[in-house]
Amino acid sequence: MVRPTVCAMARTTTIELHKEDMKFAAGHFTIFSATHRENMHGHNFAVFVSLTGEVLDNGMLADYDIFKRMALEQCRAWNETFMLPAHSRHLQVERDARGDVIARFNGEELRFLSRDVTILPVENVSLEELSRLFGEKLVGDGELMRTSRISRVVVKCSSEPGQNCSWEWNSHG
Repeated sequence: MVRPTVCAMARTTTIELHKEDMKFAAGHFTIFSATHRENMHGHNFAVFVSLTGEVLDNGMLADYDIFKRMALEQCRAWNETFMLPAHSRHLQVERDARGDVIARFNGEELRFLSRDVTILPVENVSLEELSRLFGEKLVGDGELMRTSRISRVVVKCSSEPGQNCSWEWNSHG
């Protein structure tokens, strides 16, 4: 019996993770200028992660449970917090003697209990910045992606159905 010749081409696939619990509820406001910002409000943010790479000899891309756990851990860290930007040119964030957070914007002073606030290393708390920050935390220095043979990662953050922003990482070598 003659077996068909199998081409030894690399097979590329994409795993998409969008689990029910890949979400977080958080408050924020977007800053538009030195004098204009949104009122405080919150969203039920959803997170979508896409991993693209080469299928291995075992018929799998990677143990994507590792990436699910990382995404869920980040969602839990941001859940039920009020997010403030650390690097805004229009908002000053500091701590008082008790450690509580004071945010100053255009003559306004907003006070928060420390336990209720997550200060993010971003210019603004926007979908663009949240998807980037989430993706950078997931990819890290890229070593896990390289060892898992993942060549592309896309992270989308959604503030409501039909409204999301994506961030993308590509391996270059």
